[in-house]
Amino acid sequence: MNEEQAVRIGERLRSARRQRGMSLRNLAGLAGVSVGYLSMVENGRRLLDRSSLITSFAEALQIAPAELTGQPFAPVDPHTSAAQEAVPALRLVLMGLSMATPPDRRPPQVPAAVLSERVAKANRLYHAAEYGNLAAGLPTLLADLHAAAEAAVGAARRELLKLLADAYHPACTLLLKNLGYTDLAFIAVTRAAEAIAELDDPVYSALSGFFHTHVLMAAGSPSQALATAAANTLEANLTIPHAHALLGELHLISATSLTQDRQGPGDTRAEEVRGHLAEAAKLAVRTGESRAWHLNFGPTNVGIHKVSLNTDLGRHGAAVTAGDGVHPETLAQAPGRQAAFHADLGRSLAHMRGREAQAVAALLAAEEIAPQRIHANAPVRNTVEFLTDRQLSAHAARDLRGLAHRIGLRL
Repeated sequence: MNEEQAVRIGERLRSARRQRGMSLRNLAGLAGVSVGYLSMVENGRRLLDRSSLITSFAEALQIAPAELTGQPFAPVDPHTSAAQEAVPALRLVLMGLSMATPPDRRPPQVPAAVLSERVAKANRLYHAAEYGNLAAGLPTLLADLHAAAEAAVGAARRELLKLLADAYHPACTLLLKNLGYTDLAFIAVTRAAEAIAELDDPVYSALSGFFHTHVLMAAGSPSQALATAAANTLEANLTIPHAHALLGELHLISATSLTQDRQGPGDTRAEEVRGHLAEAAKLAVRTGESRAWHLNFGPTNVGIHKVSLNTDLGRHGAAVTAGDGVHPETLAQAPGRQAAFHADLGRSLAHMRGREAQAVAALLAAEEIAPQRIHANAPVRNTVEFLTDRQLSAHAARDLRGLAHRIGLRL
């Protein structure tokens, strides 16, 4: 054993444990070791040289493993890795399936209600940011739905086409967008549009416009005109159930699109964003908290958007103020939206002098709620890099380095 190395690692471990306010017993329990073993490591009488134990201690303390070893340590996120590993199979399914191509499998011999529950489960996994489990199950689900729709006729086919559209978005389209596969997200939203075209349903057509706008924004091509056209279509059909919730979502996506369009004057864009927010807020009063279209429209989501939109406009003080009255935990079934609130709040706090530690705390709160979403989030990564150049307390700096490690940044 390298005695000097053992002493240094032990000192780092003890320092981190005390800074976290943990007892020997608490840390030992979280890491799955005995108190005696932990005590020997901290006193330099045992060398901590097993990567699994280093990772266990670091995760329990919420720090980067390099804080203990003093050396670079490859980040490991098995859940995000599982999602990435499932993408090739999903890509093949998206490329091979279309409404014009007969499926290469028999339709599943189950009632439509079973397929409906599988679609609902996929969308629940999306909102829970369980990307690994979702990505692994999507290829089979989409193939089964295509096969079932191909074999059905009349009213049964229409219901299966709606299920197919509901499976493609948000579960498939927004999953791929969030993982950074914008091209595949475009294929997914196009496959949904093929099914919707056969439905000839104005509300589903507006839904298609909503998700197309999402994908185009992710590709760097904000298209407010598409969202506006969808809203106009919907406003002529507001007697259809859940149309008001979708119209509210279209106002929110229109506002988001405006924040990314750098062509117009900033003041004009900000005023138009406020207009869309006001319309969405009125609709949210009417709908209440809604789960229509496998989305989360309602007063809480409008409040979350007030934070994100002001953040994207660079109005960081307004974003933080807007967050004061928002209770994201109301969306208990949508941890992804809760995490988005804390992440956007952290992004704004990072730009406010003297509030950097609060920014780090907000980013950590987002990660705790939905780690897979936050680890794949480019704006969060950019904010973490930005914060590394700011003056932070030793405690906040250590937290930040831990977060950077977990999202794969080497600082």
